Amino acid sequence: MKNNTGFWDQRRGKIFSSKGGWKIGQGIFNHGYSMMDDFVGKTSYMQVVMLNATGRLPERPLADWVEAVFICLSWPDPRIWCNQIGALAGTMQTSAMAATCAGTLATDARAYGVRPLIEGLAFIQHACLDSQAGKSIEEIVLSGNRVRRGKPEIMGYARPIAKGDERIAAMERVTEQLDFDIGEHLTLAYRIEDYLATNYNESMNINGYVSAFLSDQGFTGEEAYRMYATLVSSGVTACYVDTRDKIPNSFLPLRCDDIDYQGVVARDVPDRN
Repeated sequence: MKNNTGFWDQRRGKIFSSKGGWKIGQGIFNHGYSMMDDFVGKTSYMQVVMLNATGRLPERPLADWVEAVFICLSWPDPRIWCNQIGALAGTMQTSAMAATCAGTLATDARAYGVRPLIEGLAFIQHACLDSQAGKSIEEIVLSGNRVRRGKPEIMGYARPIAKGDERIAAMERVTEQLDFDIGEHLTLAYRIEDYLATNYNESMNINGYVSAFLSDQGFTGEEAYRMYATLVSSGVTACYVDTRDKIPNSFLPLRCDDIDYQGVVARDVPDRN
């Protein structure tokens, strides 16, 4: 069987990009735009972030809405798992870059962080199709969702520690201030919340709100995930700075007897002399 290596041979020693790049003497281009002429001083940084994540340049109000979510989810609280990594990196005197990248990477998990947006958008978009097909809210909630401790487990609803979500109220204000309509997905998200509140004493969380809003704006879960890849980075950096400027190793220090060692029992090290 003859190996067809033509595709790879054409790319050997060359770098190809369908997005853009720097053309010496002409400019720096991004998805057909001149970054120096079309963006600098004319668009927000978040508009460019969204362009790079989705291939589409959004209007400023939508980029401002997306940016507001960054503020909602990047707190300087070292108790949050990703921020704790930043704080630990600071107390170990690492660089700000290493700390921020490590803490941000920790949000790439299914249960918490940025990746749940993929599942959140998938749920509300599928639920919207079911609603259009005539399914009731009860059918949408109970079909296909895992039940845990007597409650349906739906991405975008419930919160592990507290009831309710103060970030939704903040984003509702932003939605109104930027003059966005309440679309079909967000309307359905509220109806699902009402059902869960009545029957299970649970409510929507910020993931559910963001997922529904972005679905109304035509985004996919993967696009949302890409846009918010660095969502927590500012809070991680803040926690790094907090411990970096204090006595080294003073953040969450451990005693030897704090460690529940379950390995091989203690043994003597043979004398090699």
